[in-house]
Amino acid sequence: MKGKHKVVIKNNRLHYEFEIKRNITIIKGDSATGKTTLINMIRQFTNLGNSSGIELVCDVPCRVLEGIDWQIILHNISGSIIFIDEENAFIKTEQFAKAVRESDNYFVLITRENLYNLPYSVEEIYGLHSSGKYQNTKRLYQQIYRIYPQIEASKLPIKSERIVVEDSNSGYDFFRAVCAENNILCNSAGGKTKLFSVIQTMEEEVCVIADGAAFGPEMEKLYSLAEQKKNVKMYLPESFEWMILNAGVVQEKEIMEILKEPEKYIESQKYFSWERFFTNLLIEKTDGTYMKYQKSKLNPVYLHEKNKRMILSSARGIL
Repeated sequence: MKGKHKVVIKNNRLHYEFEIKRNITIIKGDSATGKTTLINMIRQFTNLGNSSGIELVCDVPCRVLEGIDWQIILHNISGSIIFIDEENAFIKTEQFAKAVRESDNYFVLITRENLYNLPYSVEEIYGLHSSGKYQNTKRLYQQIYRIYPQIEASKLPIKSERIVVEDSNSGYDFFRAVCAENNILCNSAGGKTKLFSVIQTMEEEVCVIADGAAFGPEMEKLYSLAEQKKNVKMYLPESFEWMILNAGVVQEKEIMEILKEPEKYIESQKYFSWERFFTNLLIEKTDGTYMKYQKSKLNPVYLHEKNKRMILSSARGIL
């Protein structure tokens, strides 16, 4: 499944409206914000259709997944948006993560917890609020809002004293070389799960660079730390490979078209996260050329002055 899908769910009292464009979307929020009501309305419509008094409009089927037989049920669902409430403990299991990885469905997970088995995007973590659009009628208009909207945009450009990169692959090779030229310290955290512990005691001006496409589970802790310690800033592009593609280093018209609306090209069953898609795209487009890309070790051509400047300009002022 791929593409962007608009979902409208309403009755005579409530109206939900939102768009889903990735395989995993998270809706968070406290009690009494309408999350469980949303699930109940979808369930009622699925069971009773129009006689439920609910109208559900979407170009693909919407379903609720729940209960101990969830694996059997999911096995028989295809090309749908599947909603799951947090009361279903299976969403925290590795078995569920494996099922999502192999599925051609989109999943909307309504939970207050961070799901560390799933690589969801920082851009697809939402809350629910009432907009008041129908304030003169009895209908309440519910919309989702991005909890971490463009978080780096308000804090960049910055002058970092240290950069901490999520992992130790090509992205780290690139930033380590650039930092060395600018007398800036550079560290690898050795994985996204270790970032918090690595930076929480640092006192200098720190910029954290991580793959936003899969960083969602770690975001709450890191965001809270950044709010408490004003020295911590974040730059969370989709991935380092996305940065190279977005910079135009590899000049091909198709790449720019893909980057405008990636959801049209990314098949959820093939790519567990968008980071994997951008990695494969860059590898494919540079295969057999002097710009051949491999994730494990950076091709020195990307450190040539012109290419380096282009990639850094795509990074929106972190150096």
